[in-house]
Amino acid sequence: MTEAVKSTDSVAVIGAGSMGAGIAQVAAAAGHPVLLYDAKGDAVVNAIERLDAGLAKLAGRGKITGEERAAIIGRIKPVANLSDMAPAKLVIEAIIEDLKIKQSVFQELEGIVTADAILATNTSSLSITAIGEALERPGKLVGMHFFNPAQIMKLVEVVSGLQTEPAVAETVYATAKNWGKIAVYAKSVPGFIVNRVARPYYSEAFQALREGAAGIAAIDHILKTCAGFRMGPFELVDLVGQDINAAVSRSVYNAYFHTVRFRPSLIQEEYVAAGRLGRKSGSGFYGEGGADPDPVFAPAEDKISGPDFQPAGITDLGDVCLARTDGRMATERTEQEDRITILFDYASDYAATGTIAIAPCDQASEKQITEAVGYFQAMGKKVLRIDDHPGMIALRTIAMLANTAADAVRDGVSDPASIDQAMKYGVNYPKGPLEWADEIGLPRILTALNNIADITGDNRYLPSQYIRRRVAAGKNLRD
Repeated sequence: MTEAVKSTDSVAVIGAGSMGAGIAQVAAAAGHPVLLYDAKGDAVVNAIERLDAGLAKLAGRGKITGEERAAIIGRIKPVANLSDMAPAKLVIEAIIEDLKIKQSVFQELEGIVTADAILATNTSSLSITAIGEALERPGKLVGMHFFNPAQIMKLVEVVSGLQTEPAVAETVYATAKNWGKIAVYAKSVPGFIVNRVARPYYSEAFQALREGAAGIAAIDHILKTCAGFRMGPFELVDLVGQDINAAVSRSVYNAYFHTVRFRPSLIQEEYVAAGRLGRKSGSGFYGEGGADPDPVFAPAEDKISGPDFQPAGITDLGDVCLARTDGRMATERTEQEDRITILFDYASDYAATGTIAIAPCDQASEKQITEAVGYFQAMGKKVLRIDDHPGMIALRTIAMLANTAADAVRDGVSDPASIDQAMKYGVNYPKGPLEWADEIGLPRILTALNNIADITGDNRYLPSQYIRRRVAAGKNLRD
């Protein structure tokens, strides 16, 4: 069994920005002497001051002792030159996302550290293989991708390029676990696990907005309240920054040779062009000139008692029936089944959720829609009425997350359990996409994807071969 880097061994960190400083704190908290370097002379001192202030707050809340705070800061040593990193057994680079610059730094490091030292890059978008191509010892290079803030976020993606030595990846994996992280192995592909699998969370929201399915606040609310995500996609993009999220989307899209599934949004590009970048600019999807953060719910109607709600089937209210979405539009379903249908979206717990999203068919009268609203309000639910959108909001988003995750399994990026862990601990999803699809029912996910693809004519919704195989075999994605 490959052992982790010993706690007595020095760890070097290149880059004293928020990510590099956070990584330095994590290593120091695990007992390592840490050598911290930045090309900007005052950046290291400023970083250590910020870390000490953050640790002081933790000590003030009783999370750590004053002695622990002093010990962690005491282990972080500023260094003025890369040559000072000679003693390090593990060097972690966290600098600008530029291939040539990273290659140049690692080339210089190869002449400084010992031949058995591990060189790790925190890149989130560049190929580990491409970085290593310029090195004499590419087998010693591995991706060690932390998530911001590194002190708090649990996930570390351990990414192997074509020439990464297995023992090197295993050592970094064991080291990350010793540091209290959730470590997952990944193959060096564009976006690795998280930035690849997460794309539909944003792209489906942009698509629903473009198609007029619902407004910004309604989409965010459905995904938070019904599906259980901590933040809606538009809130999250405003937090991260429109420019940053758009850049990742373009990078993944270009790296996959313009695969339609990763196509960026023209809506987002317009926001970037307007300088509406989110919280950092004061305006984005929300903020000055943006959407009202509160969605517009259906007005209160006369509460209608009726048969017991059937979340997995049909609830017959007489001249209208309520049915869960299967990817078809309510209007087409009404025509096909010859009964007025109002669809409702996925919810992780129909009894507990405070909101139900409905999509009436075009054939429904306002009286019939009012009856459906009153029925759900009698159950104590707020009702969000959206347009007749194939797959609606929550189910379509989850199905596409599962579809993209299934393709990652097919492509050998990582194993199913690791992909689910990555999404739960890297971006705080309530469930892993593969686990989620299994829970909803993989045949239902396949049916929804097939229906959405048929209606939209968009190849992005074609079901993954892996999903089709598992359904045909009568197995789950995680079996």
